[in-house]
Amino acid sequence: MARDTLTGSRIRERRAMSGMRQSELAREVGISASYLNLIEHNRRRIGGKLLVDIAQVLGVEPSLLSEGAEAAMIATLREAAAGTGRAQPELDRIDEFAGRFPGWAELVVENHRRIASLERVAATLTDRLTHDPHLATSMHEVLTMVTAIRSTASILAETQEIEPEWEKRFQRNLNEDSRRLAESTQQLVSYLDGAGDVGASLTSPMEEVEAMLAAHRYHFPQFEEADAEAQLDLEAFIAEQPQLTSQGARDLALAALRQLRADARVMPRDELSGVLEQHGMEFTQIMHHFRVSMATVFRRLAILSDTLLPQSLGLVMCDGSGTLMLRKPVEGFPVPRFSAACPKWPLFQALNRPLRPIRQEVTVTGREARPFECFAVTEAIGTAAFNEDPLYHSYMLVVPMERAVAQAREVGSSCRVCPSVDCEGRREPSILIQGL
Repeated sequence: MARDTLTGSRIRERRAMSGMRQSELAREVGISASYLNLIEHNRRRIGGKLLVDIAQVLGVEPSLLSEGAEAAMIATLREAAAGTGRAQPELDRIDEFAGRFPGWAELVVENHRRIASLERVAATLTDRLTHDPHLATSMHEVLTMVTAIRSTASILAETQEIEPEWEKRFQRNLNEDSRRLAESTQQLVSYLDGAGDVGASLTSPMEEVEAMLAAHRYHFPQFEEADAEAQLDLEAFIAEQPQLTSQGARDLALAALRQLRADARVMPRDELSGVLEQHGMEFTQIMHHFRVSMATVFRRLAILSDTLLPQSLGLVMCDGSGTLMLRKPVEGFPVPRFSAACPKWPLFQALNRPLRPIRQEVTVTGREARPFECFAVTEAIGTAAFNEDPLYHSYMLVVPMERAVAQAREVGSSCRVCPSVDCEGRREPSILIQGL
C-alpha cells in the first residue's frame, strides 16, 4: 500500500492517541462522522484545507498525516526484515505499520541499528582476539613468564637444602621474571584498552601504511610527478608522517607511493578524466587507450575515485598465497584485518586464472546486504626467467551497485563473522550464528 494512501490510518492513530472520539473530531472540522469514518479507513482521499483543519485539531503538522514515516525509516525497516532469517514479516504492510504505529516503527529501527552496531563491534573484537599477531605474541610471553616463575618458586618451596649461591641465583631469576611479567602484562592491558582506537590498534607495518593513506584520503597530487626533486620530497614526506612509526612501515610506504607515482606517470589524471567522460567505466577501453595492464587501471581508478567518480571504489590486493596486502576499503564491503578473507571473493578465484579478468556481482552477507560489482585480475610480478615459476599478485576492484541482481553471489568478510548458514567454503563456526 502506498504511503500517500495511508493518511486516514495516521489520522485514526493520532486521534486515538489524543483520546478524542470520532464524532468529536468530525464536529470540530465540520464534517459528518460517517465521512470521517471513510477517511480513517482509507476509503476517501483527503488533502487541502480539510487535512490542515484536522491536523490543527489534533495538534500535529499536516505533513505528519500526509507523509507519515520518512523514506529512511521504511528502508531501514525493510533491512531489518531482510536480516531476520527466521521470522516472515508482512513486507507488503511495512508502510502501513510505520504509518499507524510510528513509535513502534522507530523502536524497531533503533534496535536494528543498535544490533548492527553491536555485531560490528563483536566482529572486530573477535577478529582481534582470534587472529591478532601482536596479541598472540603478548599472551605467549605472559604465559612463558608465568611458567618460569612457577618453576622457580616450586624449586625454592620444595627443595629442603639449597646452596646459598644457587638460592641467590633462583631469587634473582624470580625477581627478573616477575619484573618482566609485570611489564608484559602492563603493555598487554594498555593494548587492549586501546582496542577501540584506530591509531592505537596498529600492529603491523602494512596497517601503518594503510592508516597513512587513509589519513590523506588516498590523494597525493604532489607526488604524481616523476622528476628527481619529487623523489626527495617523497622521502621527506614519509619521514614526517605520524602513522609510520617503524622503518618497515616507512619502507612499505615509500614503495606504495612510488607505485602511485608510476601509475600516475602512465595514466595522467587529466587525461584519465577525459577518457572516463568518453567511455565511462569501460576497463578494456581505458587499458587500450593508455596501453597499461588491467591491474594498473584498477589501482589508478581506486586511488582517484574519490575525486574523479561519483562514488568511491574499493581495492583489495593479495599475493599468490592468498594473504591480503594493501587495502582501500569501501563502505559496506568489510575487509578483515587479521583473519583470512572469504574464499568466495573473485580476488582468490583470479589466482587460478592469471591474466584473465573476472567480473562477478556479489552481495555481502549481513543485515544491510549491500550489492557490489567486483572485477579481479591476477598478474605476474618481477621479470620472467627460464625454469623459474612466476610469482603473482591479484587485484580486486570493488564497485558499489544501486541494487542487487538475482544472479549475485553471496560473499562475506571472514567465516568467523559471516551469518551465512549454508556455505561450503566455511572454515570455522560463526559467532553470529552460534553466539560468542
